[in-house]
Amino acid sequence: MIIWSASGIAVKSALSSFSPLTLIVVRFALSVLFMFIIGMVARRSTLFCLQKADRQDLPLFFLAGLFQPFLYYLAETYTYDLISTPTIAETLLSVAPVLAPLFGWLFLREQVTPRMLIGILVSTVGVAILVLVGTETFAIGNPWGILLAIVAVMFALSANVMLRRIPEKYNPLTIIFYTQIVSFVLFCGLWTFTDMRSETVHAIAQGIVTEWQSLAYLAVMSSAVAFMLYCYGVRIVGVVKANVFNNIRPVFTALIMLLGFSEQLPWTKWLGITIIISGLFLCHKNTD
Repeated sequence: MIIWSASGIAVKSALSSFSPLTLIVVRFALSVLFMFIIGMVARRSTLFCLQKADRQDLPLFFLAGLFQPFLYYLAETYTYDLISTPTIAETLLSVAPVLAPLFGWLFLREQVTPRMLIGILVSTVGVAILVLVGTETFAIGNPWGILLAIVAVMFALSANVMLRRIPEKYNPLTIIFYTQIVSFVLFCGLWTFTDMRSETVHAIAQGIVTEWQSLAYLAVMSSAVAFMLYCYGVRIVGVVKANVFNNIRPVFTALIMLLGFSEQLPWTKWLGITIIISGLFLCHKNTD
């Protein structure tokens, strides 16, 4: 979540040189290449080798890749494009914990305790305080951005369900590599009929050179490393508990904006951060 909290800033920067869909295609092309190289170099490692997927498991990989990254990143990238600031966009995209108990119970029969629900509620209140309280001019941006953020969350939770159903014999690198291969092919197909006609090789190459830092962060850290970490987390603690940590994303986004871009962080923001963290601890407290 710490890695993803800075993704919005990198996306905002890269969108100055790419259209949203072209950015996605370039980003995942680099991400898939990076994971393939890692898998080949570490082929003798159990954790980082690329395993062969069994035929009966291919539908799970396809559905996971369809929901996230493909459908999720389409909605997320256009959310960043329509919403006024990365902090607000991150907040809207972090409502997954509110819906996660429903998805976890309906599709995976995960146990949802009253303590977990209270922790989710407390943490969500902290997010609202972090973003809303003390804001004199709360300009969200295009209302379609709000709808896209909610849709993106629904896609992400659906992908979480698929990740839980993929057999545990596959390591995180293999799972994320195959799901992103699916997404990359789908992105390329969509891009061929839309943005490719208005793009030139020179413009794309120039954008890669200009925004290489943002692209490196998005491809290596956000699309590869963070996804592998999150995949491992979902398979260990479940969909509900893993998604509670989405509430921490706007906290780190706000801190990054404070340290790197001098965005103000008054005491009400610190109060919101404290409440968010308290909710996370409450949700994950051992009740045995």
